[in-house]
Amino acid sequence: MTALIAGLVLFLGVHSVRIVADPWRSAMLAKLGDKGYKGLYSIASLAGLVLLVWGFGQARQQPVLLWPAMVWTRHLAALLMLLSFVLLAAAYVPGNSIKARLHHPMMLGVKVWALAHLLANSTLGDTVFFGAFLVWSVLAFRAARGRDRSAGTVYAPGRTGPTVTAVLIGVVAWAVFAFWGHAIVIGVRPFG
Repeated sequence: MTALIAGLVLFLGVHSVRIVADPWRSAMLAKLGDKGYKGLYSIASLAGLVLLVWGFGQARQQPVLLWPAMVWTRHLAALLMLLSFVLLAAAYVPGNSIKARLHHPMMLGVKVWALAHLLANSTLGDTVFFGAFLVWSVLAFRAARGRDRSAGTVYAPGRTGPTVTAVLIGVVAWAVFAFWGHAIVIGVRPFG
């Protein structure tokens, strides 16, 4: 559990700089330049990710059950993950109405992903891992919306074509990952 917690602190800590220390981030960008800052950010993120993967793998080897698993939560998680994939796609498809309305669909997608996995899993390692991501995504979304308000950011209205494209990409990506990718990458079949 130590490696998992260290990975969460490092990975989410690096990704929380804009939440807790945006002026420091700006000063470091000015001092190191865009490439220098992004280089250090990438190295720290990668180190955190490696610790996360390793620590989560260790936690899965010796699971501590917190409550009995319920089958219906897996079905709910699958539905929530469909929404999460659509939100993730909306973050990258320009001109869609989802992003125009929600402004930060990736953060919302992470929230939904973490909540879905908290509902479907019942071990201590899962609770620590997904709970940390849920708390982080709530705080990150709040901070991003606050920056938008402070900057007076106005999002262009979305169009139907890009919105349909975002939804289709999200649904296809969800299906591919749910039926094949999750088993390959994570070692668990959500529907099997």
